[in-house]
Amino acid sequence: MNDQPLLNWRPAASPEKRTLPGRYVNLVPLDVAAHGDDLWEALQGPDSDSLLWDYLPYGPFPERAPFDTWLTGNATSTDPMFFAVIDRISGRAVGLLSFLRIFPKDGSIEIGHIAYGRVMQRSPASTEAVYLLAKLAFELGYRRLEWKCNALNARSMRAAQRLGFTFEGTFRQATVVKDRNRDTAWFSIIDSEWPRCQQAFEAWLDTANHDGAGRQRKRLEDLRQS
Repeated sequence: MNDQPLLNWRPAASPEKRTLPGRYVNLVPLDVAAHGDDLWEALQGPDSDSLLWDYLPYGPFPERAPFDTWLTGNATSTDPMFFAVIDRISGRAVGLLSFLRIFPKDGSIEIGHIAYGRVMQRSPASTEAVYLLAKLAFELGYRRLEWKCNALNARSMRAAQRLGFTFEGTFRQATVVKDRNRDTAWFSIIDSEWPRCQQAFEAWLDTANHDGAGRQRKRLEDLRQS
């Protein structure tokens, strides 16, 4: 902990809705007309993840109309600022995620509202989607990138730590979600940690780190230690 003065500190820039190109996926501003059908299939279709909505404050959506209303609200919002995840091979939207709690004055920003179709899970695509937003956040001058989740959400807790976020603690009885108590786990990456994290992300995402079946040769966690 420290309270050292920040010499020459300037607020970070606000993110803009624009395409972020990657190797496996592109992130593009969410558009209901362009992405609605794909996202309905990916997130609510017969092959979707039955656990996806368990810890999110909305969903599931058994009918299309409320799903489209939810997407429309997301598409028009600037905080949270939503991006659709577009698979570069198929050209289809396979998930979405967002920046939120955007505080340029303090240099703090969060990645959240992550909803991935089953095809994205445990894949280079899911890692790259977070990497693209993290990279942009630090390029824009943010000094703190946050990740928060329900403390009971073991999948999200594991993902945060695998991706390089440091666990900071649990806010007990933080919110009420779907009429249930939520204790919120807080994680972060700060700017001094980002160069090592970025290097590991880029090494892990390199095609040389995956065999012909898409299996990783080195774990992301191990690459951060090398």
